[in-house]
Amino acid sequence: MFVCMGNSCRSQMAEAFAKAYGSDVLDAYSAGIAPAARVSRITRQVMGERSIGLDGHKAKSIDQYDLDAFDLIINLSDYGLPRTRARVVQCPVRDPMGRGEELHREVRDRIEWIVKNLITQFRAAEQRQAHTRPAANADPCEMPA
Repeated sequence: MFVCMGNSCRSQMAEAFAKAYGSDVLDAYSAGIAPAARVSRITRQVMGERSIGLDGHKAKSIDQYDLDAFDLIINLSDYGLPRTRARVVQCPVRDPMGRGEELHREVRDRIEWIVKNLITQFRAAEQRQAHTRPAANADPCEMPA
C-alpha cells in the first residue's frame, strides 16, 4: 500500500509504477489520508510521459482498507497513519499538488526510483527463497551514497 495525503499525486504514481513494473512480485494499492476529489491532471500528464496511464484511477481513502491486511505500507507523506500491525516505512516525498509540471516530474522520478528499488528487493528475496519480505531488512527509500 502506498499512502500520501490526498491520493491525487504521489501514491497514485507509486501504485501505477508498481503495477507496471512489479506485478509479478507485489499487489499494489494506494490511498490518501484525506483524499482529494480526483487525481491531479498534471500527475496524469507526467505519468503519460512514461507511457503509464492513470485511466480509471480515483482518489481513495485509507479508511476504505484494513491496513492490518498489508505486509508493507510506504507512507510518502510527512503525516502519521492510524495504528496498524503492518510494517510502515516513512518515505516522505515533496507534495507536488498545486505546483507546476517540473516539480511533478521530479516527484515522479523519485517515486519511480523508490518503486523500482522496492521491486528489486522483492525479486532478490524471491530468488533467495526467503520467507520474509525484503522490506523487513532494507529501506526501499534509501538513496545510494
